Amino acid sequence: QVQLVESGGGLVQPGGSLRLSCASSGSIVSINVLGWYRQAPGEQRELVASIVSGGSTNYADSVKGRFTISTDNAKNTVYLQMNNLKPEDTAVYYCYADRVGWNRRAWGQGTQVTVSS
Repeated sequence: QVQLVESGGGLVQPGGSLRLSCASSGSIVSINVLGWYRQAPGEQRELVASIVSGGSTNYADSVKGRFTISTDNAKNTVYLQMNNLKPEDTAVYYCYADRVGWNRRAWGQGTQVTVSS
């Protein structure tokens, strides 16, 4: 399994942008699925975006057209570009990785995103 470390969170005004990064301790080429969840206070964890090894992506309806997930295999990193941020995007964002053969999903430690004026 790998260790995942997120970065890039912070405070941003509504309408602003942030790019989250999730660096893997090992190669991501053989990982089947990479993605991002978020969890707001008092809410359940929500799947935001995912990307499979073939490149197909999936997004929550609430972020379609605003968020983009991508990977850089050379840097073993998955990104979440977030544009036109809204206050309801405020949450802790967690990246994850799934691979056939692992006995559990790998998770990052989370990064806080706060959207407020």
